[in-house]
Amino acid sequence: MDRKPAATLTFTPHGLAHGLYTEVIDLTRLGRLRVVRATTITFDNRLQAWRVKDRTGFALFTSPSREKCLEWEKEYFSRREEV
Repeated sequence: MDRKPAATLTFTPHGLAHGLYTEVIDLTRLGRLRVVRATTITFDNRLQAWRVKDRTGFALFTSPSREKCLEWEKEYFSRREEV
C-alpha cells in the first residue's frame, strides 16, 4: 500500500523550511514562523463560484464549492512539492 506522508517539509542548505502548511506538524517548535500564502481563494460574484488565484491574480481553479477549492489547492501544491 503506497501511503503519502501527511505532511512534507523540505529544508534549504541555510536551514529554511518550505512546505504546504498543515497542523500535522507543530511548526512553532521549529522556531519563529513566516507564513506566505501561495494563492488566494475568493468568491467571484459574477461567476457565482469560488476561485483559486495565484499571486499575480491568475485563476488556477474555479468551483461552486470553497471546500473543493481548498482540496484542489492542497493536491496541487502536494504534487509540486514532489517534483
